[in-house]
Amino acid sequence: MSDILSIVMPAYNEERTIHLILDKVKRVELIAGIQKEVIITNDCSKDDTEGAIRRYMDANPELNIRYLKHEVNKGKGAALHTGIQHASGKYLIIQDADLEYDPAEYNILLRPILDGFADVVYGSRFMGGRPHRILFFWHSIGNKFLTLLSNMFTNLNLTDMETCYKLFRSDIIKSINLKENRFGFEPEVTAKISRVTDIRIYEVGISYYGRSYEEGKKIGAKDGFRAIYCILKYNIWSK
Repeated sequence: MSDILSIVMPAYNEERTIHLILDKVKRVELIAGIQKEVIITNDCSKDDTEGAIRRYMDANPELNIRYLKHEVNKGKGAALHTGIQHASGKYLIIQDADLEYDPAEYNILLRPILDGFADVVYGSRFMGGRPHRILFFWHSIGNKFLTLLSNMFTNLNLTDMETCYKLFRSDIIKSINLKENRFGFEPEVTAKISRVTDIRIYEVGISYYGRSYEEGKKIGAKDGFRAIYCILKYNIWSK
């Protein structure tokens, strides 16, 4: 594999913001001469997400974008599976199509891998001195509870298992059989990564510009209960 960072981006009803996040991705200059490829999977959006992506591709041919789409809505996890399958880079990072996470911080996550210390790097919203939007108390408590529960089974000491920003050596993430089609991706991939022989997992602090539900945030309480189920499933029942 070449020295490319594959930026895997699931998209569902992100017509209003996807051009903005792509602008941020485009502006990033990666360290060590690493190049970028953006793999967008449109998960059967009901708005004009497809049109927004195609217009952006036409106007910005210098950004290496590969556009994929599902003919039926399958969920965020399924969109990630599709993107991971088509990634060609040596490294791979998950990027949501909203504006909650800042691509300018890719280099922070890349550094531990490039320095030879890490195989996987999680970007934590709960450590470091970077800016964080103040939103939902119970949402943050839920995130911390899910991380604690996951840590109890994986024997990791993560501070933010549910973070979007996870950067992998591509050979590792491609070798894992992922099954969760919706928001169970995070606990599933964490459980399975933790069992890879001699895996080196690092965590770095990142900023977080969270959205309100009025602004388009999609995850809710039912997804939290699904995450609990997935923690138990992939750490105990389907281990």
